[in-house]
Amino acid sequence: MAGTNCTQVTEFSLKGFTEDPVTQVTLFLMFLLIYLATILGNLGMIALIKMSPQLHSPMYYFLGNLAFVDLCSSTVITPKMLSDFIAEKKGVAYAGCMAQVFIFDLFGMTECFLLATMAYDRYMAICHPLVYPLVMSPKCCFQLVTGSYLLGLTNGMGQTISMSNLSFCSSSVIDLFFCDISPLISLSTSDTTLSHVILRTSASLFGVSSSLVVLVSYAAIISAILSIRSAEGKHKAFSTCASHLTTVSIFYGTSLFMYLKPSSESSGGGDKWAAVFYTVVTPMLNPLIYSLRNKEVKEALRR
Repeated sequence: MAGTNCTQVTEFSLKGFTEDPVTQVTLFLMFLLIYLATILGNLGMIALIKMSPQLHSPMYYFLGNLAFVDLCSSTVITPKMLSDFIAEKKGVAYAGCMAQVFIFDLFGMTECFLLATMAYDRYMAICHPLVYPLVMSPKCCFQLVTGSYLLGLTNGMGQTISMSNLSFCSSSVIDLFFCDISPLISLSTSDTTLSHVILRTSASLFGVSSSLVVLVSYAAIISAILSIRSAEGKHKAFSTCASHLTTVSIFYGTSLFMYLKPSSESSGGGDKWAAVFYTVVTPMLNPLIYSLRNKEVKEALRR
């Protein structure tokens, strides 16, 4: 908590990307188009899955939830970023900053576990097709999705409680375009040891564990695909995983880079563009990837 000689910060300033007016307009238009594509793509994917009987399967049930999470996590970040491009004062209240941390961490970790759940679903479909309908029952799918949201909620609450115990008395400028945990911890004037421990523990326990589920699942999937004799069978099996594997690579690659790299290796602009990928670009790409690479989705769109 704040000390006796500490005047607690009530508002943070977001440094954003640049102060050049022309570049700001260019970035505003670019990110506006990305956000519109994100909204249309994810809402379209949710509607398509709801309306198409051939997509009423565990794989697309998880995909529908992934689209919802992408839509929410992008909406937490992008509208504020867009308003800052055209506003003279790029500020966010302390309460608003903590709310952004909580909601983004909730949906960010939920997405980690949804991607892990989707990898497990592909593993069961390819490696154990005979028991797949029994194991991936509607009840089991509902439990897996609910568990993902609960783990995301646990992460969001833990990180926010940790942040609320920190004091911010000197600088209030966040060198990023949204309120994120790492830059906030670096701004604090109080002891941040516990916050660093919680951040690294959460990233390691939740992020690494979910990524291990993905790695183990795909190791088994690749082994099963290689044992298929026909080239056509191999292609068909791999095509069912290609979209998910692409999404996983983008999301886990950028997010693990951001939260598990040593704090001494902060790279300024590099960090910002890595954050852009997993907060803004990935939610837009996911529905596009599944639409372009998934045969069943393309057939449902044609119908």
